[in-house]
Amino acid sequence: MKEPFDIEPFKAEQEVIRLTVAQIKKDFGMFGLDVDFPVNMEMVYHDLSRELEYHISALLARNVQKLSALLYQIDLNEKSIITAWEAHPEYTHAQVITELVIYRELKKVLFRNYYKQYKLKDLPEG
Repeated sequence: MKEPFDIEPFKAEQEVIRLTVAQIKKDFGMFGLDVDFPVNMEMVYHDLSRELEYHISALLARNVQKLSALLYQIDLNEKSIITAWEAHPEYTHAQVITELVIYRELKKVLFRNYYKQYKLKDLPEG
């Protein structure tokens, strides 16, 4: 399926980053995981990645069922995770899952905003 846009240009937009962080906090919060870090726009990706990797590592070690439920909520399937693990053996499982989570949550935010704007453009005036 061809996506309606490329996400790369949006990765540096502060509003997109803010909305992505909010989405991650919401999804992780549903499972009692508090994603808390200072939102310094210069270091946001590094800080977010480190914080998520911490939670994901803990879940991999102690509660794989909870991790599976979280990944289901985020809409990351097992096949995409295994494919990424195989493609990047130089990274830990937690690092690979962290990258996939951030990427998926960013896509959620972009799709939501894209379709919100798309619907607004198509509404009849008057």
